[in-house]
Amino acid sequence: MKYKSQKVAYWFFAFSMLLLVLQITYGFIMGFARIGFDGLHEFIPFNTARAVHTNLLVVWLLSGFMGAAYYIIPEEAQRELVSVKWAYVQLISLAVVGVAAIIGYHFNWWEGRKFLEIPRQLDYLVVANVLLFLGIILATLYKGKRKTTTALVLTMGLVFAALLYIPGMLPFDSQVTDSFFRWWVVHLWVEGVWELIMGGILSFLLIKLTGVDREVIEKWLYVIVGLTFLSGILGTGHHYYYIGVNKIWLIVGGIFSALEPLAFLAMALFAVNMYRKGEKKHPNKIALFWTLGSAIVSFVGAGLLGFAHTLPQTNLYTHGTLVTAMHAHLAFWGAYAMIVLAIISYALPNMTGRKFYDSPVGRAAFWMSNVGMVGMTVAFGVAGVAQVYLERKFKMDFMEVQAEVSIHFVVLILCATLFATGIGMYIWEFYKHGLPTDDALDLESDL
Repeated sequence: MKYKSQKVAYWFFAFSMLLLVLQITYGFIMGFARIGFDGLHEFIPFNTARAVHTNLLVVWLLSGFMGAAYYIIPEEAQRELVSVKWAYVQLISLAVVGVAAIIGYHFNWWEGRKFLEIPRQLDYLVVANVLLFLGIILATLYKGKRKTTTALVLTMGLVFAALLYIPGMLPFDSQVTDSFFRWWVVHLWVEGVWELIMGGILSFLLIKLTGVDREVIEKWLYVIVGLTFLSGILGTGHHYYYIGVNKIWLIVGGIFSALEPLAFLAMALFAVNMYRKGEKKHPNKIALFWTLGSAIVSFVGAGLLGFAHTLPQTNLYTHGTLVTAMHAHLAFWGAYAMIVLAIISYALPNMTGRKFYDSPVGRAAFWMSNVGMVGMTVAFGVAGVAQVYLERKFKMDFMEVQAEVSIHFVVLILCATLFATGIGMYIWEFYKHGLPTDDALDLESDL
């Protein structure tokens, strides 16, 4: 750890781990409900569990991104964070938003829109939290000794993510208009600006782990940024057709969504090529596993499965089915969850001084969680294809179809158990490192 203020990141990472455990817990609640074991229905009905599950995903990833920024920006800017105290205040307010939202879901205090269930009553606190976070990051960059492409791309992604939250706050009487702007948040986050955040973190990790020249790695970032904006922005159109707008958006969205795999393919090739070119044999193999794994799995989950699912000829049948869950689980896992786990794996030894690098538990956590997630993806996929044929082709009733495909959720729960075991081992490794210390020194050269 080169700068003492970087240890702020640890507490954002710890908060992420807590929320990840809760997210997995609610996933199991839904999985068991799908096969008839719904004993918690009176306290946690399926719709509440789904809202909590998806919102915990967003909050733990955002907490991970914020922790990554608090770790990366001081090192890239070559100065301490402008205010450690306000960074902790920002973490506390983020936790308050998350806890208040979850409690509210269970007591029906509020009901948000799909994927944006955090109620408008809490939106203002979210805005204040994000403005405080961006203020700390931007001020640190402004006062820093250098402004690297890696830091600028990461910061640009964070700023755009904040700006794109605003359309989701606007109230509309028309459900069509409301859904139109809702997708500006949901789609342009996960298939637009979050990719910039991923690219910034990926660039930082590859610079540190491979030893390849910074200029070579950062040139790739421009390609990724260009492909992301080209495909992600107009690719949003594949959602519009289903909310009542002109059919042309189905075509435009389909064409540009088909280009989205190119951005993820570029990331995967980028990561693997930099690893092969690297002359540096970094001892932190676990961080390298997660870094390369993120680039490759995101190409499969977000790129290939996204391409297969969003083509107009296919999407007319698969839209709103379990095929969406198949794509979403592997895409979020590869593109965003794994990159957060990668930066944690890299930063943790440097913050604590305890360099538990290539441990058997760490390797097992990587492989078990990834194999479990692939198994879950396959289970969702098979159930989704069966659902499409039974509902769309044979016109069966929705609930009858859900009963028919419930057997696939038995397989999903088994795979989820393997996944959860891997995550549990990862979290064990996290806490085994202990708390961050001011005496921890990053002995690596400043690349």
